Amino acid sequence: QVQLVGSGGGLVQAGGSLRLSCAASGSAFSITAMGWYRQAPGKQRELVATIASDSSTVYANSVKGRFTISRDDAKNTVYLQMNSLKPEDTAVYYCHADNRRRYWGQGTQVTVSS
Repeated sequence: QVQLVGSGGGLVQAGGSLRLSCAASGSAFSITAMGWYRQAPGKQRELVATIASDSSTVYANSVKGRFTISRDDAKNTVYLQMNSLKPEDTAVYYCHADNRRRYWGQGTQVTVSS
């Protein structure tokens, strides 16, 4: 089992920045990919960014050039640096970690005001 605890969400004005963190515990030693999805009201959950164990990354087109995903394997933590935030980035952000199955964090709200 892997437990994930996310933090760092909040309210920010358009153009601002936030940094999300997600720490894994439990059977975290064999985690492969980690990343972030988001879900806005009335919409499906969508990929934001993922990072593999070799640090290769995948980003949604909508966040390329604005968001940066990174991981610290010593701390079993994945980060999402979000810059130049837009109102359409408003959503609940969920972190995930893969270890033979996908585990999800509890979600953290990000609200970007115009």
